Amino acid sequence: MAAPRPAHGCGSGALLGRFGVLLQALLALCAFSTLMLKRFKEPKEERRPWRIWFYDTSKQGIGALFIHFANVFLSDLTEEDPCSLYLINFILDATLGMLLIWLGVKVVSWIVHRKKYTYLVFGEYGDPPQAAAWIGQCILYLLIMAFEKTVISLVLFIPGWTKLQQILLGYIPSPQLELVLVMFVVPFIVNAIMFWVVDSLIMRKCKQKDTLDINGSMEAPHARRTEESQVLLSPEMDFDQSESDQDISGLQGMNQKMKQPSYQVVI
Repeated sequence: MAAPRPAHGCGSGALLGRFGVLLQALLALCAFSTLMLKRFKEPKEERRPWRIWFYDTSKQGIGALFIHFANVFLSDLTEEDPCSLYLINFILDATLGMLLIWLGVKVVSWIVHRKKYTYLVFGEYGDPPQAAAWIGQCILYLLIMAFEKTVISLVLFIPGWTKLQQILLGYIPSPQLELVLVMFVVPFIVNAIMFWVVDSLIMRKCKQKDTLDINGSMEAPHARRTEESQVLLSPEMDFDQSESDQDISGLQGMNQKMKQPSYQVVI
């Protein structure tokens, strides 16, 4: 016997039905394609090797799967419209949750740098890359995701979400159309932005690799070229060059005077 469907919205179990699972698989494929596009948009000199790219993006993939299935589980517990509750969860994850993820990454990175745990720095896997470093960073990122989802779940206990849930998708008469909007259209747009931002947040910064501090022995090639061009175009260099030109012209004048014939007066 099929689960009863409310007057508006999709029925209980719709998120895990055959059509819902198909939409989720299509969403995962499109989200993965977004990360592929981001890699090819990176400058060639800063583009990550495939192994490093996989380590970076797989952390996001594991975290996104954790959040997604947590939302599906929490939404399916209600007897109300699970689609609208999933959408509320997703919108909170993309707004307040994004801020919590950023804060969590910053706090964890500060602790890791303070304790000097090199392999737990996001985006740093050693040379050659070590799978143990990737596993450790995955665990840290999952802890950040768990913290974010716990806070979002507590926010949902605030009164007022039920009324929003009733009017959010109540104007859509077709439950399948509502499922497409909730499980594919809105998540694809928001996930594309979130994946792009989070990948930039947790990837290794190439500028930090090239640029050393004052005690280092080398700087980035671009910085060296910039400094050289500044030196060559500086007014002090022009002044020195003008002085050298004057010196050369003075020497040439002396040589000409020495070459002039001298006359002696004989009495």
